Amino acid sequence: MATHPMVRFLDRTTPPHIVTLILLTGLGALSMNIFLPSLPRMTAHFATDYRLMQLSVALYLAVNAALQILIGPISDRYGRRPVFLWGVAVFMLATLGCLFSPTIEIFLLFRMLQAVVVVGLVLGRAVVRDMYPADQAASQIGYVTMGMAVVPMIGPAIGGVLDESFGWQANFWMLFGLGGLVLALTWRDLGETACPGSGSFAAQFRQYPELLTSRRFWGYCLAAAFASGAFFAYLGGAPYVGSVVFGLSPAAVGFYFGAPAMGYFFGNWISGRYSVRAGINAMVLWGTLISASGLMVSLILFLLGFKTALVFFGFMTFVGLGNGMVLPNATSGMLSVRPHLAGTASGLGGAMMVGGGAALSALAGMLLTGGYGAYPLIGIMLAASLLAVVAILYTIRREKRVLG
Repeated sequence: MATHPMVRFLDRTTPPHIVTLILLTGLGALSMNIFLPSLPRMTAHFATDYRLMQLSVALYLAVNAALQILIGPISDRYGRRPVFLWGVAVFMLATLGCLFSPTIEIFLLFRMLQAVVVVGLVLGRAVVRDMYPADQAASQIGYVTMGMAVVPMIGPAIGGVLDESFGWQANFWMLFGLGGLVLALTWRDLGETACPGSGSFAAQFRQYPELLTSRRFWGYCLAAAFASGAFFAYLGGAPYVGSVVFGLSPAAVGFYFGAPAMGYFFGNWISGRYSVRAGINAMVLWGTLISASGLMVSLILFLLGFKTALVFFGFMTFVGLGNGMVLPNATSGMLSVRPHLAGTASGLGGAMMVGGGAALSALAGMLLTGGYGAYPLIGIMLAASLLAVVAILYTIRREKRVLG
């Protein structure tokens, strides 16, 4: 497509407006974290233990990862628009299932089905890559996810207030209503940006080796996976740290929980502003270094005895800031390795990111109940951030060898 495609808001004959993409990706982010301050209360409601209740995060992320492998090729074959519409509709039905679940097992089943809303994240990135070339796509993805960052920043705070005022179910009623609004907006505004493929669905999957044999694709994927893995570990463990280790109320947990999202907002602003000028590799490298440095300082302060909620959550801002620089640029790198497979690359790369995140989230939930305070969570996040640094350094070194 042209570098500056024509876009008319609420006109489905043109590519979607950036507002539509922000809301589509934001719905998935809200679904992931709005109810996190309610996890302790939901644990009591379903008469279960926190480790099982925390699977509502880990299982969601695992299914999220698996669906991304399917969504990318499906959208490359049949187009972005129908996949968007069906995904949001199924999400709404799954949300009703969560609301009326009589047991934790049924709740977890519908919670996993809710993960279909990942179509917004996967295809939001693919749509941007359909519309723009590589460096400009990184900038545009940065702006889209900068807007999306507002959602996880305020989502847990809203969720905590709703929980205290109306109970945990209010969070899911809100998701259902927002799903309906997003579905209507998508129907009216989102024009098709991809030329549907002519091959079979199986043929789409046979193109995976073209991506998997690219070392650059793996480098960008691993950098993004480890960077986002630190944040997903935070998603799984921070509610426990806030409510049990620091004794905060659901509303207070929701307030503090938004610290990384605040950093993510500014990190995405930096990406949108400077990715074209600095290049995606430099932005990813600096982002990983910022995340690792913030966690290192946090660990040192804890070891020195400054074990407070303000220190723990405050330094998580650096994780968000780093991720805001890493993810748009690493994603653009992934999608640019084989531009004709943008949807497939988005899905496969996203699956690697979220799959690793699901594992780290579950690990954080298991280790935190051992009586070690916040140390296990900080340690997991720091290790993941350092591995992200190694991954992007390998990618840069590999690129220099190829170009040299």
